[in-house]
Amino acid sequence: KLYLYRGRQLEKSYPIAVGQAGWSTPLGVFQVMEKRKNPVWKHPITGKIIPPGPENPLGMAWIGFWKNQGYQVGFHGTPRSEEMGQAISHGCVRLRNADIVELYNQVQQGWVVTVRP
Repeated sequence: KLYLYRGRQLEKSYPIAVGQAGWSTPLGVFQVMEKRKNPVWKHPITGKIIPPGPENPLGMAWIGFWKNQGYQVGFHGTPRSEEMGQAISHGCVRLRNADIVELYNQVQQGWVVTVRP
């Protein structure tokens, strides 16, 4: 689950999917580094570029919070809501498209992101 807090007040929780074995979502305390609507995706293994649209696995929005040697992890959308609750991504935190759009409109660059097991 992803929990959105305002101060100490829980605003909302969202179902998520996280990184699969070998591509674990990084644990720790981070900050929102960037936000993009209709993001372009670069496959982490093949380097293939996928433009915005229905074939793009990042869905409708991207909220990046971790970067290392050119590899990035963040929150993003997916049209495949059946994936929620699974360890299936390449390290990112997936939300339903409607949820990532809602979250995108509420968070700001610099906000704290805490990822726990």
